[in-house]
Amino acid sequence: MLAHVPKTWAMKIWTNIAGICAGTTVLAALAVSAQAGETKSGPKAVVELFTSEGCASCPPADALLTTLAGRPDVIALAYHVDYWDYIGWTDTFGSQTYSDRQRAYSTAWGGNHIYTPQLVINGTRGVVGSRENEVQAALGQAQLPLPVAVTAGSHMLEVNIEPRPGLPEATVWLVTYIDKAQVLVERGENSGKKIDYSSVVTGQQVLGMWEPDKGTHLKLPLDQVLSGSSNGAVILVQQNKNGLPGPILGAASYLR
Repeated sequence: MLAHVPKTWAMKIWTNIAGICAGTTVLAALAVSAQAGETKSGPKAVVELFTSEGCASCPPADALLTTLAGRPDVIALAYHVDYWDYIGWTDTFGSQTYSDRQRAYSTAWGGNHIYTPQLVINGTRGVVGSRENEVQAALGQAQLPLPVAVTAGSHMLEVNIEPRPGLPEATVWLVTYIDKAQVLVERGENSGKKIDYSSVVTGQQVLGMWEPDKGTHLKLPLDQVLSGSSNGAVILVQQNKNGLPGPILGAASYLR
């Protein structure tokens, strides 16, 4: 059974973009020339799985996300929500911020509930994350119109987002993640199970705005981008519609 919860939310992460963008100045001040390194660009889809360690329906979707994460044309992200914690197991990676992101999608689409496991594709549609046929069909129609490139040196992460007149202005997000994790769930619906996870989101922040007539170039210190256990980063360029998440226009990823 899918887990449904009422739609109640406080969208601080979307309504405080202007305040968060002030942090961009700090990052830019620390920038120095990046050395040549690995570049990953050109995906056709960003898939965001809203999942929970406490949800019995989620492990098949978690496994499917692992498969999708291995595709060169897909960027996969697992957002662990916190609204399952009441059942007795506090999700190791859960956050209200990620639950709010899922609620914001629901609101943007005129919905009145959220559920796990839900897979959001390019910010425009959601499907049940464990239904592989539906997921593959949605991916077959997916595309991202905006080229984004990430180049890593020994100390810096360099981001280039091309100009693309005709597209709408969009927000540039930095999302960090752990590529692999394994958790022994001790309580809740998955009690006693050892579950493997991929592309687990550890944080997100706004870097600034992308202007279609100018493009964007950023240099970010790697030791600040990938702090703690995070070993991967994704740059998302996403429309912000009336304080709610809109379509993702482009994306690129880096894995250390």
